[in-house]
Amino acid sequence: MKRVQRQLNRTALIAVVCAGSLWTCANLALAESMKNDQQAVVAGNTEFALDLYARLGSEDGNLFLSPYSISTALAMTYAGARGNTATQMAQVLHYPLDQQRLHPVLAELESSIKAAGDGSHCTLHLANALWGQQRYGFLDEFLALNQTHYGAGFREVDFVRDPEQARQTINKWVAQQTQQIIKELLQKGNLDPQDVLVLTNAIYFKGDWASRFDRKLTREAPFRISNSDQIVVPMMSQSGQFPFASHDHLDVLELPYEGDRLSMVILLPKQVGGLAAVEDSLSVENVRRWLGSLRQQDVRVSLPRLKLDFRVELSKTLEAMGMADAFSGRRADFSGMTGRRDLFIAMVIHQAYVDVNEEGTEAAAATAVKMKRSSLGVTFVADHPFLFLIRDKHTGSILFMGRLVNPGE
Repeated sequence: MKRVQRQLNRTALIAVVCAGSLWTCANLALAESMKNDQQAVVAGNTEFALDLYARLGSEDGNLFLSPYSISTALAMTYAGARGNTATQMAQVLHYPLDQQRLHPVLAELESSIKAAGDGSHCTLHLANALWGQQRYGFLDEFLALNQTHYGAGFREVDFVRDPEQARQTINKWVAQQTQQIIKELLQKGNLDPQDVLVLTNAIYFKGDWASRFDRKLTREAPFRISNSDQIVVPMMSQSGQFPFASHDHLDVLELPYEGDRLSMVILLPKQVGGLAAVEDSLSVENVRRWLGSLRQQDVRVSLPRLKLDFRVELSKTLEAMGMADAFSGRRADFSGMTGRRDLFIAMVIHQAYVDVNEEGTEAAAATAVKMKRSSLGVTFVADHPFLFLIRDKHTGSILFMGRLVNPGE
């Protein structure tokens, strides 16, 4: 009897060990799968960033944006896209996964990025929110997905009766999330009574250099805009060990921030007029190769102080990139938001700011995706004094006529 009991105990123990091994293997496989999915999503986000930069970079002048902010705001919008609208968005945004797998991976990615701001080294803040017309009837599944995976709480506003108040409310939220840097993401006239939903993302970063520039070494020096034109700017300088690589047509320098998780990478053409060639060579593969070639070296760095504030409306750009249906009142399918094909993207507004100085860098960006009713009808809200009449439609005779000035009298 005891021998039988020992055999049973050993069998049970083996079963427990095997079950534990299977559980461990399953978890390891799941973790590896999630890691692979995340790498694929990051590669896709980088493809979108470079595609978007290429489009916007075709115009002259300074350029600064947050591809991550734009991608996130559009990902929240994509959660409600269906049919060909979803297909086009996935192609333009380079999403490698279906909706069911994509959003959890993006949530895990955002959680990992947020961790870069934990502790005292750098400040990195990300926030998302949905702003919807009161009692419009958004699907619970759509709102729950955005809350679960993007932390995007749903707030009701009244675009119909008071679009200006809605604009101020959204702008106040953006200003709070960006440390008062971006105060007017939505400008006067950007919202109107036909609007139904605005999806917003905000990102704020502040980090000190791991090796700060000494203000005493900053000097006025020439900055060569072209071979024939130059201006004088404050040029910061320091010498030290930094990751550096030299390639055929560009030099690459990495300046780490405190904590060594975040850094600024500078791609400097070797020729004064070589920026276009560097931009033409931008690709996921080349960026990966350039970064992979960085090695610690003794470098004397000269870098201009810079402060940029860039604002752009991206509807035409994104439409040209291939997601035209999303911006068409007739073809857009965002039935995942309301259960009806009644919405389309009217505007994608992005604003970004950066200040690079001797201490470090402060940057902020925000994106708003504005959804409108697909219906071509007119909104009529009788919330102020009006005339009215009662008439016989057959003869055209006016039977009664009056005005309402104060419904409370």
